[in-house]
Amino acid sequence: MDQRALVERASGGDHDAFAVLVRASVARLDAAARLILRDRELAADAVQEAFIRAWRNLPGLRDPERFDGWLHRLLVRSCIDTLRRRKARPVEVELLTVDAPQVVDHASAIVDRELIDDALRRLDPTWRAVVVLHYFLGMPLPEAASVLGIPLGTAKSRLHRSLGLMRLAIAAEVASPSLAEGRPA
Repeated sequence: MDQRALVERASGGDHDAFAVLVRASVARLDAAARLILRDRELAADAVQEAFIRAWRNLPGLRDPERFDGWLHRLLVRSCIDTLRRRKARPVEVELLTVDAPQVVDHASAIVDRELIDDALRRLDPTWRAVVVLHYFLGMPLPEAASVLGIPLGTAKSRLHRSLGLMRLAIAAEVASPSLAEGRPA
């Protein structure tokens, strides 16, 4: 059965159809929430909250074809609400590789991943969400802007500034790795 039919059945109160939709999207939503929230437990809570919001508001979804974008928007809002409630950024993160090519130099890949992770962690969550949606989930920027409920120009600006901040953070780390590791230069 196609997604549109499942969404229409779930809108009518069909729990089984909604369960199929949840199973199809839970891994991707969890990965996005982990990247935005940087904490496994908070991410699981945010995903659950997004699904609860989706179930409650599904009858109001006008276009079943836009279910995925709508669900991502609910997730991002849930993540931001979680961070606002918490008022502190967690520092733990687990990045999952998604269809990445095999890397021969594993040590270099780990170092690169840690540099990117550290730079990503320093971003404001609303800016981090744009980076995660666009680069980690592969969403085109107009769709990411729609999911976040912001104008395309704002998404472009946030993405540009986020990448600039990440580049500066990585350049600073590469320029002085001994200072960051606590070793004398």
